Amino acid sequence: MALGTGYHDQNCPVSRSLEVVGERWTLLIICSLFYGLRRYTDIRNSVGISPAVLTQRLTRLVEEDVVARVPGIGAHDEYELTAKGEELWPVISGLSQWGNEHYVQPDARQILTHHQCGTVLDETGLCTHCKIVPTARDVVRQPRPIDADATGATPRTPRPHRLLEPLRP
Repeated sequence: MALGTGYHDQNCPVSRSLEVVGERWTLLIICSLFYGLRRYTDIRNSVGISPAVLTQRLTRLVEEDVVARVPGIGAHDEYELTAKGEELWPVISGLSQWGNEHYVQPDARQILTHHQCGTVLDETGLCTHCKIVPTARDVVRQPRPIDADATGATPRTPRPHRLLEPLRP
């Protein structure tokens, strides 16, 4: 029996979620949107994805109401997370913290702080000072020493940057 290519027939919340965000590159695109990238070219350059695949993934995310295509500066449209897309923050945060712990060297680790008090979030995304897990809009991404010469899927942050605010590289 041949393996299927999708999960659409399964009545499992994880498999149904993977139908939307489980394709290669999709979570990196969503991560870039959380970090403030909005322009197609900026997302493409940051993630290192082919134009055809990026167009396909963005189209699917728009169809699923995870991402919205909005008028940008000049004649170019931009992309931003919808409320439904913002609900993916615990997934992105959890993957980031897990990757920090198991795969990333200390000088390359992503440091996230709580906007209200400046406390570094712990491995679960908790602000230990305020005793809350802040929403993405209340999280600040701190620059990393490696950002000065970094390449790859994580856009550079030259200064502290609040998530979801537009970042113009």
